[in-house]
Amino acid sequence: MFRRIGKAVVRHPVWVIVAWLVAAVAIIATAPSLPSNSDESSFLPKSYESIKAADIQHKAFPSAFTPSVIALYQRTDGGKLTAADQQDVARITSELGKKHIDEVQKVVPGPPSKDGKFAMTLVQMDPKNAGQPKQADAAKVLREDVKKLAGGTHLGVKVGGPAAQALDQQDSSKRGQALIGIGTFVIILVTLLIIFRAPILAVLPLVLIGLVSAVANGLIAYATKLFDLQANSSISSILIVVLFGVGTDYFLFLMFRYRECLRAGDEPKQAMVNAVDRVGEAIASAAGAVIIAFFALVLSSLGFLRQMGPALAIAVGATLIAGLTLIPAVVSLIGPKVFWPSKSWRQEPTNARFAALGRGVQRRPALTAAVSGLALIALSLGTFGFNATFDLASGSMPKTKESMVAQDEMQKAYSAGAAAPTDVYLSSTDGKPLDKTAFDAYAKKLGAVDGVASARMAMVNKAGTTADFTVTLKYEASTDKAIEAVGRVRDVAHTGAPDGTEALVGGMSSIYKDVDTAVNHDYRTVFPVAAVLIMVILGLLLRSVVAPWYLMASVGLGFGATLGATVLIFQKVQGHSGLMFMLPVIMYLFVVAIGTDYNILMIARLREEAREGRTPREAAGMALRYAGPTVAAAGFILAATFATMMLAGNSLLSEMGFAVSCGIAVAAFVMSMFFTPSLTALIGHAAWWPGRGDRAKEAAVGVGTGSIGDGPVADEAPDTAAHDPSGQRR
Repeated sequence: MFRRIGKAVVRHPVWVIVAWLVAAVAIIATAPSLPSNSDESSFLPKSYESIKAADIQHKAFPSAFTPSVIALYQRTDGGKLTAADQQDVARITSELGKKHIDEVQKVVPGPPSKDGKFAMTLVQMDPKNAGQPKQADAAKVLREDVKKLAGGTHLGVKVGGPAAQALDQQDSSKRGQALIGIGTFVIILVTLLIIFRAPILAVLPLVLIGLVSAVANGLIAYATKLFDLQANSSISSILIVVLFGVGTDYFLFLMFRYRECLRAGDEPKQAMVNAVDRVGEAIASAAGAVIIAFFALVLSSLGFLRQMGPALAIAVGATLIAGLTLIPAVVSLIGPKVFWPSKSWRQEPTNARFAALGRGVQRRPALTAAVSGLALIALSLGTFGFNATFDLASGSMPKTKESMVAQDEMQKAYSAGAAAPTDVYLSSTDGKPLDKTAFDAYAKKLGAVDGVASARMAMVNKAGTTADFTVTLKYEASTDKAIEAVGRVRDVAHTGAPDGTEALVGGMSSIYKDVDTAVNHDYRTVFPVAAVLIMVILGLLLRSVVAPWYLMASVGLGFGATLGATVLIFQKVQGHSGLMFMLPVIMYLFVVAIGTDYNILMIARLREEAREGRTPREAAGMALRYAGPTVAAAGFILAATFATMMLAGNSLLSEMGFAVSCGIAVAAFVMSMFFTPSLTALIGHAAWWPGRGDRAKEAAVGVGTGSIGDGPVADEAPDTAAHDPSGQRR
């Protein structure tokens, strides 16, 4: 099949390129804009308690006050607020309310701090649009207006709250995307220049993948709108890296094989046909593993991950099609001039480093497997120290952003949980009014819970059927202690509810508690499903039952080593309280799926060498010799491009960038280059049971450098790059 694709593309390269350009223009011109949502609660299914509590709030207390923006005032000299300062705060609050800013429903004064140094203005926005970009826009207007109104006073003001955090997150994301985009371009360009010493070859993937990126983003926008998926600004940053990183991988897979065919004496166009034929199956299988792994995210409980899965799958699918059509078409038009001015493409260097590494694996496969395996196990021990954090907003921007500074100051000036209190909604189950005489006793039970600073009955709805108890925790909403405390609040709220009533616990800490539950569900669901599906692809590619097991075991070790290294760097060395809660899921999918890419490329080449009549050890050595440079170059570029995410300036992308780049480096330079070939050499022919995929084929008739139109014999030619007895390609 891949030989037919190669022949069709090389015969009609211009039509292939025109088709891509027409499709790109049509998709880009008509694609809807990609929405964004920064509201953590929107990522959870309606079955979770925090979401049920939010529904009760909207029904029973439609006008209940939940601040979306908080303006925090403090004297510029740090002293206590004077009577004049308090009058200025009241004036600013009143004038803000009169401006009737879009999305703003109510502006009221907040309580002063106990030490008298801080005061607040609380702004409520339309809860139906929580987390939407229009509320971030409103926060921007509020921030500008409140600072103008505070001008000429002795007050300094900082604006925080969920909508302001969304605004700062949005600005941070734009800056991060720019840095990631520039870093990715520079890394790919410089690395390809060093590898090939050919400016055309260095620029070409950036241009072609840039086109694919525009098409993929359009398709993702269509899918997001069609299936009503959630979106988050961090996805755009990840997409840049996935498209250019994976796209460059497939470009390298093809170009290294194209160069090898040219060195073997193939005519240029035939060399491209042969390259697509020989490496197409590996590229398609590798892409299939990535796509299936990403699609496994649709099983996630979190809307953020459910949207990310199809988006990344679409991106990789577009890249796969480009790798088999657009890239071969363009390169076949240019021909060997793509390597200009370098002449190294004409013959293999005699002192190739990977040939020496291949000989080492061939001679000592047991030692190689033991050393690489022990290194992976040692790093994996760090996973036992993993701890999750759940504050997606603060994790998505630097701590220096105004909303983050405001949040930190509020936590010091007020109770740490005052900025995001927990609400317990007590509702009658029979529709009758609640017994108000039981409220004080119920509030006392809630207030006595370990980790609760205070608890009081705040309001009752008009029908008297639902009461809202405000519970202020001693801890900031996203901390482990707050999440543990809200779990205890739930227990007491449920068991202590009077007869004929039902209690639901809401608020940010409750949301984070449910997010923790959802992530644990994903660990039990997404991980095994992705692993099984990838194993099926490996089994179909290799026609083996044995090989997929140890290949996935090696990838699992790679995942453990990566998570362990990330825990050591961020939690132990940098002193972070934990890693972002979604990191293991994302890391698992990237490391397992993309790490499998390199295993597939190496094991496919090993099988090909075995079919030439080599012993398992000789095949492992030759596979490392010829596939090693491709894996090394692709792994370095992909790891480096993911590392650019660390430039974004926020903990979420920094942790993700380090973890994924570390995982890819482990997959490329430890697993696929040493662990996998050495294990395969040790297992021998049994690795391919029950098939005989490594058995030597009978010599094919008509193998050679015939033209593209040679007919059926050319279609069946397994390879034009034969071997001489010494192992050199000729």
